Amino acid sequence: MKNNWQTKKIGEVIKLEYGKPLPDYKRILNGKYPVYGANGEKDRTNEFYYDKPSIIVGRKGSAGEINLTERRFWPLDVTYFVTFDDKKYSLGFLYNLLLTLNLRKLAKGVKPGINRNEVYGISVNIPPLPDQKRIVKVLDEVFEKTTKAKENAEKNLQNAREIFESYLQAVFANHGDGWEEKKLEEIANIEYGFTDKAKGVGKFRYIRITDITNRGELVGENKVYIDFSKDAEKFILNDNDLVMARTGATFAKVLLYKNSEPSVFASYLIRISFNKGILHKLYWYFSKSKEYWEQANKLSSGSAQPQFNGNALKEVVFKFPKSFTEQQNIVTKLDELSAETKKLETIYQQKLDDLEELKKSILQKAFNGELVGACS
Repeated sequence: MKNNWQTKKIGEVIKLEYGKPLPDYKRILNGKYPVYGANGEKDRTNEFYYDKPSIIVGRKGSAGEINLTERRFWPLDVTYFVTFDDKKYSLGFLYNLLLTLNLRKLAKGVKPGINRNEVYGISVNIPPLPDQKRIVKVLDEVFEKTTKAKENAEKNLQNAREIFESYLQAVFANHGDGWEEKKLEEIANIEYGFTDKAKGVGKFRYIRITDITNRGELVGENKVYIDFSKDAEKFILNDNDLVMARTGATFAKVLLYKNSEPSVFASYLIRISFNKGILHKLYWYFSKSKEYWEQANKLSSGSAQPQFNGNALKEVVFKFPKSFTEQQNIVTKLDELSAETKKLETIYQQKLDDLEELKKSILQKAFNGELVGACS
């Protein structure tokens, strides 16, 4: 830390003022001023509670989240807003300083909340105002570059996903001759899963609807098990079995089971067993297509908790090549594209993670007085 910096408590630098409830009738779609909740702008209003630019700190709910405000705004009662002496401190400096403090770790309770007295007790290093402004200028320049790099990485990540999605949709929407169109009830057996009490250890992994990801893959964490029984025996999964979630957040998602460990599928899952001549993995890819989801959403019942039961599943129309060789060729191509997409996702996600770590590192150096050239 440089010689002209001072160590102070946050409570000597800023005050965290309580926000105030705003009646619903004062919330206006195209209001002049933003209404801030704990995690950012929530509404608009034609009234304002504070008339200077400030910083919102989430007090309850998204406790510890930090947001810059516009000049005039209304802070809700789940927030604190920051007041300070602008002759001594720079708003941009204080905003970046608060970002380094990880105030989320102070949150306590069922609905996490932050006590401002705990924030006030944190020690920070403060340079003179001219140096604060120079630090903010350096940070703005660095973050502008990292933001552009992040946007490029996110765009490349999206492009990689879209290449796979585009090919997948084309396979089932623009197929040629030699394809059949059948309802599942004509070509598959539909079987509900097994009901048992799960526990931490046992003979078989007990696969539930919550064990299927949005991408139709098996979750590797939070596994539960059941013991062997004659009743459970016929619900043991085989390699390449298809099971579908029939309710909940992952309703209609289809898992292609790979023989990782002996497993039984639970009662809110449905096993789909095709007659000979249909490759299970082709249907798994079909279950990711727009054509499949249009049917699933139309056939499901319930809105808060969608239900996609066996009778609805039987009505799904599946289009597939008669030729088993053509099915294999399609799956091979989709496998190749999927593998390449995942490889690119890993690369671009690592870039995003690295940029986030770089931002944290630069912030930390800035507020330890180590940012080269910041105060020269």
